[in-house]
Amino acid sequence: MAEKVVIALGGNAILQPKQEATYENQLENVRKSSEIIARIVKNGHNVIVTHGNGPQVGNILRQNEEAKDIVPPFPLDVCSAESQGFIGYMMDQTLKNELHKLGLNHSVVSMLTQTEVSADDPAFQDPSKPIGVFFAEEEAKQLAEEKNWIVKEDAGRGWRRVVPSPMPKSILGSETIKQLTDANTIVISAGGGGIPVVKNADGALTGIEAVIDKDRSAFKLAEEVQADAFMILTDVQNVYVNYGKPDQKALTHITLDEAKQYVEEGQFSAGSMGPKMEAAIKFAEQGGRAIICSLDQADLAMEGKAGTQITK
Repeated sequence: MAEKVVIALGGNAILQPKQEATYENQLENVRKSSEIIARIVKNGHNVIVTHGNGPQVGNILRQNEEAKDIVPPFPLDVCSAESQGFIGYMMDQTLKNELHKLGLNHSVVSMLTQTEVSADDPAFQDPSKPIGVFFAEEEAKQLAEEKNWIVKEDAGRGWRRVVPSPMPKSILGSETIKQLTDANTIVISAGGGGIPVVKNADGALTGIEAVIDKDRSAFKLAEEVQADAFMILTDVQNVYVNYGKPDQKALTHITLDEAKQYVEEGQFSAGSMGPKMEAAIKFAEQGGRAIICSLDQADLAMEGKAGTQITK
């Protein structure tokens, strides 16, 4: 039976760790992602795609800083919009090409998306979202001193700059996204968590400097478009408990209660799997099917044959 699914692509679907951030490398990675998504569409599902932008927005910000004496730098929300635009372009183009190869003529649209956050969100006092490339500890601390950055160690993979990551309140334009999807259009939206904006007392929108967590925004999008399934694609085939220990265990089909129990046990790192499980659990609580799996097994996971599946 056809399901409406929101697919949240991890950063590795656009740029692999330690891979040079050239346009050609990122385009090829996006093409491979689009190949898998096209197979899901061929199987009859209605698809909305969202994606991360951590490496890309960090690099755009770095370009701004390095060229600031020649070209005036832009704020972080505008850099986020830039990343959403160029990733959306790559995804729009490659997805159309992959659908064409399969003989499918679905419409594809990339939608520049703003996400409302609260100006009072505590995240603005405690930056936690890693962006940009990885550094060795010594280099990261030196850059922090030189450029007034805040840097933190990122899940054992190296040191990165961190910026505020407020909770998404709503995805602006989600009703339009729902209408397009219901009309069998594939929509690429809320990239990088969406461009962060706040609503002023008079109802006017203003950009704010932050990067919203992609998985949290993807959940909010899945909720607002009334998706049947919510799929988070990452670089592991399953969610694991006792990860990296001799008794490591892959989770396949688990109930909502089991998922919550593992969270209470502290099984998932706040810097990696924690936000993914948080988003998946919230979606499953509303009666939908939440899936966490690797990109290469996404089509199998959609059919219930791979990945970690969480249901009520």
